[in-house]
Amino acid sequence: MSGVMKRMGMIFRAKANKALDRAEDPRETLDYSYQKQLELLQKVRRGVADVATSRKRLELQLNQLQGQSSKLEDQGRKALALGREDLAREALSRRASLQQQVSDLEVQHQTLQGEEEKLTLAAQRLQAKVDAFRTKKETIKATYTAAQAQTRIAESFSGISEEMSDVGLAIQRAEDKTAQLQARAGAIDELLASGALDDRSGLGSKDDIQAELDRLSGGSDVELELQRMKAELAGGPSAQQQSIEGGAPGTGQQSQTQPRFDKQ
Repeated sequence: MSGVMKRMGMIFRAKANKALDRAEDPRETLDYSYQKQLELLQKVRRGVADVATSRKRLELQLNQLQGQSSKLEDQGRKALALGREDLAREALSRRASLQQQVSDLEVQHQTLQGEEEKLTLAAQRLQAKVDAFRTKKETIKATYTAAQAQTRIAESFSGISEEMSDVGLAIQRAEDKTAQLQARAGAIDELLASGALDDRSGLGSKDDIQAELDRLSGGSDVELELQRMKAELAGGPSAQQQSIEGGAPGTGQQSQTQPRFDKQ
């Protein structure tokens, strides 16, 4: 049972693959692949834009922290000039904390900048590949369309296309059926002429005696014609003339016997 199921599965996959191969259009497949590449390129560009946005936000934060650090430094100087060492120490302590934040943000900024450069380079390379694929796609589609048109024209001229094959088969079937009907009609005529079949329509029916007489009459006509041709070949025109003249005395004798009948 497992062997039968495996065989059925293989047959099903083979037929499905054949059906898919017939339904597949290379031009549609190329367009679909191109569309997917455009979507991927769009995602890469969106990623570049997101990284650039994050980098810009870090730059704004850095500028803001650097501004605060400069302000705290100025405040520390003023407090120290006024003899407020405690205020100067507090300002410098806050500035040191801001400097640590600035250092951390600068590291993040450098990391994001490196990622942005990588993504930008990847987007440029992908854009070049997409452009090259688009050119190749259009070339393949044009070549495929031209080859398809040439194939259809060639099939039409050679008569191997599906439409022309259907027409040829229809003509062949009509000729075969016509020949079959002609043969059947000829066979029925021969059977009727020989008497093997009865003509129940009553038109031209003959009994067996009449059929035999017709056959003998036809045979005697043939024999007479054959004898006449032999005589012509043996004696030429003189023999034909003698055969014509030989019938004249009979006519004369008939004319002589007629008066004696009248006298009686």
